[in-house]
Amino acid sequence: MNIDNTASQMRKGVLEFCILSIIKEGEAYPSDIIEKMKAANLNILEGTLYPLLTRLKNAALLSYRWEESTSGPPRKYFTLTEKGAEFYKELESTWFELANAVRALTRNEQEHIDNDSFNNTQ
Repeated sequence: MNIDNTASQMRKGVLEFCILSIIKEGEAYPSDIIEKMKAANLNILEGTLYPLLTRLKNAALLSYRWEESTSGPPRKYFTLTEKGAEFYKELESTWFELANAVRALTRNEQEHIDNDSFNNTQ
């Protein structure tokens, strides 16, 4: 089994939540989203981000506005819609439930491993 593939699938599962988390903080330009994701060690390519933003916009979770740029083409800035904010709250709740469940399971497993190692050295 390939760990890189599994790790990639795990990251893909949380991309929407992470992107919405960034936009929830305020209006966001796609390159800013990419930079914030990189800073959090969740690298995302433009080819992944733009279709995801379009899908979220088509689901009425995001809206956008155009702003003229003095150094190139107009820029598209994204914000959460009211529906997007409600969806984010649901995602956040689901994330914390999932993270707590995984933490509880992996902590129990780690404690079991640590106890076995300790008992085997005695």
